[in-house]
Order: sequence, then C-alpha cells, then structure tokens
Amino acid sequence: MEFLSSFIDFFLHLDKHIGWIIQNYGTLTYLILFLIIFAETGLVVTPFLPGDSLLFVIGAFAAKGDLNLALVMILLFTAAVLGDTVNYWIGNYIGPKVFEQNYKLLKKEYLERTQIFYEKHGGKTIIFARFIPIIRTFAPFVAGVGTMNYPRFIFYNVIGGAVWIVSFILLGYFFAEIPMVKKNFTLVIFAIILISVLPAVFEYLKNRKKT
Repeated sequence: MEFLSSFIDFFLHLDKHIGWIIQNYGTLTYLILFLIIFAETGLVVTPFLPGDSLLFVIGAFAAKGDLNLALVMILLFTAAVLGDTVNYWIGNYIGPKVFEQNYKLLKKEYLERTQIFYEKHGGKTIIFARFIPIIRTFAPFVAGVGTMNYPRFIFYNVIGGAVWIVSFILLGYFFAEIPMVKKNFTLVIFAIILISVLPAVFEYLKNRKKT
C-alpha cells in the first residue's frame, strides 16, 4: 500500500521529483530522462512509467532554463524511436510464444487489446499509440510479432516519435508558466494522465460491449 501511495505521488508531483533530479544530478538528468523514455517505450514490462505527463514537465523545466530545449527534444526523440525499435524486435523474437502462453509480466489481455486497436487503425496505430499509455508500450511489440514489416514500421515509428516528443514538450514549454497552470500544476498533470487513458478505456468498453 505504501508503494502504491509513493507511486501515485511520483506521478502527480512529477515537477517536484524532476526538480530534485535536476538539482542533485545536473547534466546526468539528460541520461536519466533518456532512460525513462526508452524504458517506457522499449520494454514491454514497463508500461507504467510516465510518458505524456513527464514530457510536459520536461517542457516546463526547459521554459525556466533548467533544461536545454533543443537538446532534450533530440535526446528524447532518439530514446522514443530506439525504444519502439527494440520493442519491435523483442516482439519479433518472442512474440508468438507470448501469445501462446499467459505470462504474468506480459498480460495477454493487454496484447489482445492492442491487437484489436491495431487491426482497426492499421499502420497509423504506431503513431496513435504514442499518445495512449499502455498501448504505447505494447503497439511496437505487437507489430513485431509479424503484423508489420520493419521498413513500414520504422516509417511510422519516426513520425510518431517526433510528433509525440515535440508536441508534449512544447505544450509544457509554452503553457506551464501561465499563472493559472502554474498554480494548479498537479491538477494539470492529473488531467493529462486522465485524457491520455480515455481513448484506451473507450476502445476497451466498446469492444467489451460488442463481445
């Protein structure tokens, strides 16, 4: 219970935690942020890591001059593309075995839900998924199982990674310093998380109703 409370606190107060990292680790902060984005997109067992809200907070710190805007966008774009690429090849290598068995760390339910989303939206799923937690992590894995060839995948991967990273960082960069947003920053973070998961919830409920 204490772990869950700490986990929720980390999400809702990302600004404080990222601020602490910047203050204590300096330049190493760029590496830490790179690894978080890489893990969230590249390791199918870590869909719980912050994505959209983290990028927004990063943009806010860039606006204050604590992070270099251009550098952080280039680094995190690279992390996002590399992450999805690694995830694709993991799916390509072990995917079929995962679908045959229900592993604890790789919930078959999430994989099947992502597969349904993928079948509906086709290759654009790799772009859409960037903006939907959990599906963002599982989409490249499912693509790697055999649904999409690699040249087509990398095309959507690069576009999706660029749009996702740039849009959320710039949102934070331009809007986080607005007095109303600054005053209610925790609520804004919560709203971003809520809006991010709504499409996945909607798809899940719709498919459940059909079933």
